[in-house]
This record gives sequence, structure tokens and C-alpha cells, in this order.
Amino acid sequence: MICVDASGVRLAQPDKVLFDGLDVTISRGDRVAVVGVNGSGKTTLLRILTGALRPDSGEVRFGRGVRIAMLEQDPLLPPGTVADYLGDGWEVAAVATSLGVLPLFDRPTDQLSGGQAKRVALAKMLAENGVGAAAEHDMIVLDEPTNHLDLEAIEWLEARLVSMSAALVLVTHDRHALDRLTTQVGPSKVVELDAGRAFVHQAAKGSSAYATYLDARAERVDREAKEESTRKILARKELAWLRRGAPARSTKPKARLRSANEIVSGGPRDLGVRGNDLELGAGSTRLGNQVVELVGVGQRFAVDGSDAVTVFRDVDLVIEPGARLAVVGPNGSGKTTLLDIIAGRRAPALGQMKVGSTVVVGYADQHAASLDPDITVRQMVAGPLREPDHEDKALLERFWFDSTAQYAPTRMLSGGEKRRLQLVMVLARKPNLLILDEPTNDLDLDTLRSLEEFLDDWPGAVVLASHDRAFLDRVADHVLAIEPGGTMRRVPGGVTGWLEERSTRRSASPVRTTKVADAATSSSAGAGASGGGVAAGSRGKQKQASSGPSPSTIGRRLRETEQAMVKAQKRVDDLHAELASTADHVVLAQRGEALAVAQGELDELEARWLELAELQDG
Repeated sequence: MICVDASGVRLAQPDKVLFDGLDVTISRGDRVAVVGVNGSGKTTLLRILTGALRPDSGEVRFGRGVRIAMLEQDPLLPPGTVADYLGDGWEVAAVATSLGVLPLFDRPTDQLSGGQAKRVALAKMLAENGVGAAAEHDMIVLDEPTNHLDLEAIEWLEARLVSMSAALVLVTHDRHALDRLTTQVGPSKVVELDAGRAFVHQAAKGSSAYATYLDARAERVDREAKEESTRKILARKELAWLRRGAPARSTKPKARLRSANEIVSGGPRDLGVRGNDLELGAGSTRLGNQVVELVGVGQRFAVDGSDAVTVFRDVDLVIEPGARLAVVGPNGSGKTTLLDIIAGRRAPALGQMKVGSTVVVGYADQHAASLDPDITVRQMVAGPLREPDHEDKALLERFWFDSTAQYAPTRMLSGGEKRRLQLVMVLARKPNLLILDEPTNDLDLDTLRSLEEFLDDWPGAVVLASHDRAFLDRVADHVLAIEPGGTMRRVPGGVTGWLEERSTRRSASPVRTTKVADAATSSSAGAGASGGGVAAGSRGKQKQASSGPSPSTIGRRLRETEQAMVKAQKRVDDLHAELASTADHVVLAQRGEALAVAQGELDELEARWLELAELQDG
């Protein structure tokens, strides 16, 4: 059954074309992902495919009697309680439990946070499209469905979506979900929106459409780079002809003049990614040996007028220079609270915190929507006490805010552009301790990859909480897990190891905890936590002496060695190229000696990297 058939679809804004000439057909059982940079029109395309919005031109035809449901990025729920909205039945209870919605059943919908409302709306849609559900839809459209879900819930959601027979159309930044949901026996495809163009990448049977898209895009970027090189050669020739003076009486020179102007004024397409544009670490303030230390820290909250509930307790944590620390745990376990304490936004109820004198904190929290809607982008970066300068302009351009966007009020930005602006505002302070709370929410895939590259080379310390598994695997050296009962510990095997542990526990105990209060009071005080180089241990117990470098130190040395290996490999490659391009015996001898030295240095670095990798794994 064909759900939607779009042909020649075009949509433009006053300042740019979002997409043009888009042809895509979606049938029941298809898996379709829409990708593109923030502001490229992904959400707009979803609304066109559901019939909520008409394109400027082209045709969108819907199958007879087709039933389509859409999860908006910021859904609006009707008045009443969550229980009234979701209804009852075993399917509702099962979905609500898996998505962590069950504790919200008695709460009015107008008292939910944005993340809670998103989870409730997702639960409603999934419950209506369960096995044998009477209201099952033919096509499900999801706009960033993994936002505000914890890692376990995301895994459950993927499995649920894979089992559905309805067509699935989604926008998501979660690369694990993209790969899994577009690797199907049936048809799967990726619709790519890039600088006003639209590309549809169809996967071969049983292969990943996401991988197909990545391959095709890489080939297109290479091809367009070669075309740009040819254009530059032509432009130089035309400029030389113009400087010599062009005769203006005959038709042929006039045509040549028009051709020259077109070539010179032309340029490469904006591919959405600008190479190493995010290399901003050099502007950070120097960080001393002491960053942040937590000693016996705990936090308590009163819930609904009842006695105080302990969220976490007895946290002993040292964050060293260069640390890359991720905090994981279910929603409501206290990740944001811990980040607030580390950032100095909140005082701990128990224990004490020590902060180094050179620490400058940059905190990107989850509240990008709190930006003043009437202030321009450039003024938001400069702040209220000064006028924007050339450094602000350069910083904004590195994050893809061009001259026009810099003078736009923030109310005109998309959700992803607001998140990007928030990161710029944080980095403009030149921090050396960067705290990121769900930094991947609403960011496009290109920005995510660029942010990962930036953090690879950034010299400061990073503490983050995220539900994006690919981002955590790439960025974090160490993972701290907040466990039921408020204990915190370092997790062997990183995010993957933590998820496997949780899965094993669920298999052994099928009853899932539904309230933070129940979790907090059902377990005794536990061990402290270690991250950035401290051994785990309970408060009051004697800490064991370290027998070697701390994990944070090993991680930092690994990164430094990897960077040195890249430089050494480039030196070896350059010397090989010089040897191949000369016939001078003297030069050959000199370059040969230099190559032997460079190769020896590279071998030593590789041996050092292997030793450090073994230490880290151990």
C-alpha cells in the first residue's frame, strides 16, 4: 500500500530554497530517515509528508484511506491528566513503564516539562500502534523521538519500531538508531537535504540506508571539490583575459565577458560542513593542576511534601586536567543535578566541593529555548555589557552563522540553531572546564561530528551527560553510572558495558522501578565514584593506593600520543613523496636518512600507544 507519493516538491523561505525537485514514494513497511543540517527543512518536509503543510510547487498524493500519525518535536497535549490522555489497558501500562512515564500518570498535562510531554506523546502513539491495536496507523512520522529518553528506553524504542508493520519516517540525531532502523529486509532509504537540493539514497536489500547515504555523500563531496578546482583554473584564465583588456564591439567577446563574470562570481556549494571550523581550543584559559574535587557529596530533595529523598550520596570524585567524563543513568537519577553541583550552580546537601583557582566553567545546559527572542544572534554572543566585535563574528561564522543570520533575532532560529548558538555563547567565555548537559539534542549530524572533532583536540576538561551512544563512545574516556539507591561508580566497558549490565539485571528481575523515591529508599548507601583518575571507594573506607597512572592520565597520554602519531605519519609520507620526486643523489641520501629517523620515531610512538591502550583496557 502506498502511503505518500511526493513528486517535484519545492519549498522556499524568503532568503533561501529549502528543497527543490524532491521525488519520494513511501509505502507501508518502508523505513525512511530524513537528514540535513539544522535549518535545512527536515521538520518542514515531515509536515508536507503528513499533509499538514502544502509545498510551493510539486504534488503530494496520499493513499486512499491512509492513516498517518506524527510525533511533533514539541507536542501540545490536551487539558487533563496524563492518565486521561493515555487511557488504560495493558499496552498503555507496558509502554508507559518502558518510557518512564508511569510516575507521571496523576500529573496534569499543563504541568509537564517539554521532555516529559514528548515522552507522554510518544507513549500515546506507540500504545495506539501496538500488536492488535484497533487504531493502528499506516505511517508513523517521528521528529527527534530519542530526545529526552534514557539509554535503556532508546534501545527499547528501537526494538519496538523495528517490529512495526507501518511505514516509519523519522528525523533523529541518534546514529545508532539511524543505522539500525534503516537496515531492513524491506525497502529503506535516506532523504538528504543539502543546500536547497534533495537526494534520495535507497539501500540494497538487507543493507543500511544510512551507510549508503554516507558513502554517496562522500563521493559527491569529492566530485564537487574536483569541479571547484576546475572552476578555479577557468576563473584564473578569465581574470587574466579581463586584465589584458577585452574588445567590446563584437558579439563573441561580449559573450566571453559574460562567461568570465559568471565563472568568477560562481563558487562551491555550501556542503554544510566546513572542515576544521571548530578548532577553538587555543582560546581557552590555561588550566592548573587542580580542577574540581568532590568529597562525600550527596543531594536530597523533598518530593510532594514528603520526607527528603536522597538522589545520590557519598560521591568522591576528582576531575583532572584533560579529563573526558560521562555521567549516565536513567531519567530522574540526578545527572543534571550532579552537573549543576560541579558547575557551581547548586550547593550539595552533603559533603564539600573544591574548585581550582584557574577554573573557568562553560556550561551548555538543556534550556536553549530560554534565549531572549528579541535579541539578535550577535548580541547574544557578545552579552549585554559590550558591543559585538570581530572575534564574535569569527566565532559565529565557525558555527555556520553567516552575516545575515548574525543580525537575525533568536526567535527566527530553529531548535537546532538555538542549540548551536548556545554552544557559541558558552565557548565565547573561553572556558577550560566544559560541562555539557544533553548537548546532542536537536543538533544535526554534521554539527555532531564537528563537535566530536572539536572535543578531540580541545585541551580542557569535559564532563557531560548524554543519551547519544555514538557521541559518548567517541568523546568519553570514563563513564560514571548513577545506580538505584543513589550510589555512583565507574563502569567497566563504558556505555556498552553499562547497558549490558542493566539488561542482565532486567532479565534477572522483571519488575522495573517506576519512581525515583522507591529507588532511592530501597538501597543502602553505596560506593563513591571515580572519574578523571580516582579509584572508586565508599566514604569512610580507606582508599587503596594507586599502583600506576590514573585512568585520566592514561587517557590524556593516549590522546597526546595519537596526535603525535598523526604528525609523525605525515612527516614520513612527506619524505616518501620527496624521495619519489627527486633524482639528485645527495638529496636522496639526505632524505633517506631523515626518513629512517622519522620512521623510527613513528615506530616508538606506535609502541607507546599500544602500551597505553593495554593499561586503559586493564
